[in-house]
Amino acid sequence: MRRLNTNVNDGSVGFQIAPMIDVVFVIMLFFMLMAGSVKVEREFNTKLPGIAKTSAPTDFVDEQLIAISAGGDVTLNDEPFDSPTNPDLPQLKGTLMRLKQAGDAARSQVLVTIISDPQAKYSRTINVLDALAVAKIGNVTFTISEEDQ
Repeated sequence: MRRLNTNVNDGSVGFQIAPMIDVVFVIMLFFMLMAGSVKVEREFNTKLPGIAKTSAPTDFVDEQLIAISAGGDVTLNDEPFDSPTNPDLPQLKGTLMRLKQAGDAARSQVLVTIISDPQAKYSRTINVLDALAVAKIGNVTFTISEEDQ
């Protein structure tokens, strides 16, 4: 009688380590090649905008309008400043000083026109002129409001 071979291990190949090592080397080679093509991030030295000094005059500032109402309200380019009862006008002084600094940095003259209501108190106009003197703005013209012409 013939004997049947019932050995289970004869037909199976088993765990092969050589193909596994080949796959690991291929993956390692891929990552080594790709590492050379990665761009390195660098830090850029940038400066934030500030006051720029120029060598020639820049014509960017046109006429600034200060309006004085009959009630004593003061506005610079239609933006209200301070209270009508405050003779010092600290907000207006600060804004005018910054305007003068920007004009000096750009080497351009600051031109201010005061539009006063005919019923406005002269003392309020003097307060505005004092604020302009503190800011060292000398190009000042006067007019009356357009509605009264």
